[in-house]
Amino acid sequence: MLPVILAVLLLVLVYSVVTINGLVTKRQIVNSAWAQIDVQLKRRYDLIPNLVETVKGFMKHEQTTLEKVIQARNSAIESKGVKEKSIAEGQLSSALTGFFALSEAYPELKSDKTMMQLQDELSSTENKISFARQYYNDSVTSYNTKIETIPSSFFASMGGFKPRDLFELEDQAQREPVKVSF
Repeated sequence: MLPVILAVLLLVLVYSVVTINGLVTKRQIVNSAWAQIDVQLKRRYDLIPNLVETVKGFMKHEQTTLEKVIQARNSAIESKGVKEKSIAEGQLSSALTGFFALSEAYPELKSDKTMMQLQDELSSTENKISFARQYYNDSVTSYNTKIETIPSSFFASMGGFKPRDLFELEDQAQREPVKVSF
């Protein structure tokens, strides 16, 4: 009888370790996915001042628009957490959409080489952010499912594993990609 009890205890111990390690692995994947979003957002934040500086000379009468873009960028940089970051990113996307729509009225701006290069870089970065956001949300969904399903939910609650927020866009208009064509 003792060998059977020891075998069952050993199986429970092995299962516990495997489950907890699986939870830790999923949590680390979510952290890594968020770090990838953060890298792409930083790249975006770094491009925006160059973009604004490039168009300042062309768009002298549009200071309000330029200031909105910079203010939205600064708010996005200062935001913390997934929910706050997603709201700030939505505001930044809206400001950039208005900026690019307004810049259509400046033909000499459309042909500026620096502007075209920045446009390509920003477009590429927007695509990378989109892919990183998708990977992050997939990772969060997998992690949240793991911590909410039985029997791993028992280990998750004991181990302090908490659900993570998805990186979602709050406003339907924000779901549209930033148009960066000139």
